[in-house]
Amino acid sequence: MPFLGMLTATVFWSLLTIAFYIVSKKLNRRFASPLTAPLVLTPALLIVVALILRQSYSGYIHATHWLVMMLGPATVAFALPIFEQRDMIRRYWPLLLIGVVAGSGTAMLSAWGMADLLGLNESLRLSLMPRSFSTPFAMTVSEDIGGIPDLTAVFVVITGVAGALIGEVLLHVLPLRSALARGALFGMGAHGAGVAKATEIGKEESSVAGLMMVLVGVVNVLGAPFLHMLLQ
Repeated sequence: MPFLGMLTATVFWSLLTIAFYIVSKKLNRRFASPLTAPLVLTPALLIVVALILRQSYSGYIHATHWLVMMLGPATVAFALPIFEQRDMIRRYWPLLLIGVVAGSGTAMLSAWGMADLLGLNESLRLSLMPRSFSTPFAMTVSEDIGGIPDLTAVFVVITGVAGALIGEVLLHVLPLRSALARGALFGMGAHGAGVAKATEIGKEESSVAGLMMVLVGVVNVLGAPFLHMLLQ
């Protein structure tokens, strides 16, 4: 890096990222809006700082690579909600399985179809396909099928924020009376951002959304090698 040593850059960008995220969360609690959502505001603030300091994305990601590495332990931690919701899984496993397969298939096929329609190259198409999984799972699937994990992470954020907003509208349009249906809507369509939105609706909706998000990620990580073979 031209103006910062490696250690200084790591400390600077890491602390700045964490600080912006904390500030964004506090702002979002006080002024609830898509523009103040941490997944939107934090990257926007970091981009402004990077432009002022004339720093490249590669320099930033190299300095904060340890934060990306934390996605590994986060992925393992997803086993906890699955264990906690084991009774719900036993009771509703056929519905959950149908939802995971139908939702994942629709998300990936629609992403591939739109990318093809827009004439995007293959690496962009493959990066788009896992956009409806939570970040740790999406980046893993993207790498396995030949996409660009960092680019997939951007698509995941956009999908999550847009999905949470659209999901809120759909609640007023669709006759979703059960907590299972409402939670599955957000967990499948907006992953992490959807779980946060479901938490505002109710505890049971939040649990279902979290469970759905995890199941979608696990099933697709396990199925990524088969997906890769189909795309060859």
